[in-house]
Amino acid sequence: MDLRKEKNEENTHNEEEAPLSFENRIDLSELQNGVHKIRQELSKVIVGQKSMIDMLITALLAKGHVLIEGVPGVAKTITAKLLAKSLTVDFGRIQFTPDLMPSDILGTSIFDMKKTEFEFKKGPVFTNMLLIDEINRAPAKTQAALFEVMEERQVTMDGTKYTLSPPFMVLATQNPIEQEGTYRLPEAQLDRFLFKISVDYPTLDEEVEIIAREHDLKEGNKIDKISSFLSKDDIIKFQNLVNDIIVEPHLLKYIAEIIINTRSNQFLYIGASPRASIAILKASKAYAAMNGRDFVTPEDIKQVAIPVLQHRIIITPEREMEGVTSKQIINQIIQTIEIPR
Repeated sequence: MDLRKEKNEENTHNEEEAPLSFENRIDLSELQNGVHKIRQELSKVIVGQKSMIDMLITALLAKGHVLIEGVPGVAKTITAKLLAKSLTVDFGRIQFTPDLMPSDILGTSIFDMKKTEFEFKKGPVFTNMLLIDEINRAPAKTQAALFEVMEERQVTMDGTKYTLSPPFMVLATQNPIEQEGTYRLPEAQLDRFLFKISVDYPTLDEEVEIIAREHDLKEGNKIDKISSFLSKDDIIKFQNLVNDIIVEPHLLKYIAEIIINTRSNQFLYIGASPRASIAILKASKAYAAMNGRDFVTPEDIKQVAIPVLQHRIIITPEREMEGVTSKQIINQIIQTIEIPR
């Protein structure tokens, strides 16, 4: 018998038996466990809204801010509060009103009679997770005060910079149908939100579950059901892990093609800026890590594209009058671009 042939057959047999290894190059087990616990805790109170919860966790891992839009009563505020409760972080809440001044949120310098000097008293923005209720009720002057806070994580007062402690995340809510006593958010402000999440009404089964849970609750407090387990250091560690998620060059081009198409789309008056490209990159990396992968896929990019883009593009007046939505246009753009393999 030919020894070379026998050896080749033996090698072939060994190759067939050898299992293929698809282990992650980055250990994401702890991150995945943390994400699972957050989902588990929130599901104790929140019925449905899986997409909103996933996008909130994605934004947290991507160091992004979130604008939550929905009619009153669809659990926007309670979800934000529950997310903060599931983490061992400092939490602050500001109710925006038309008479709110920048100093009410940033802080102000007060003259100390004993020291005969001005002392800066920090405002409610100096926290880890900041909930802003009805963000569109404050005037432009107060909105502008948030620009530096959200983008640079710092406050400049009287020529002195005060840095916010990480992690820092803004969760803002707004009602899409209420007009009286509201101010439209400037585009520069909207652009600083990683995601805009639109919250829909629950289904019939979800509505029944909500009513049943409320009936069983009696006089109990919903927030008391939530346990805190992830520390500030855990969150920062997970955020740093997300930075190491692998993105192939052809996927970077895929992101760029989506953004470029928004700028040439005939239905859009204004397309997305390079900040949107970076937002999709960061969000898709966080979404991949959240799902236990150390690499980004085209599906990750498609999942985050709508919440990243829907508040960054402006539809032409003609199409808006016809009832065309930003979601429809973004979906159409994604469908026209060839998915990289």
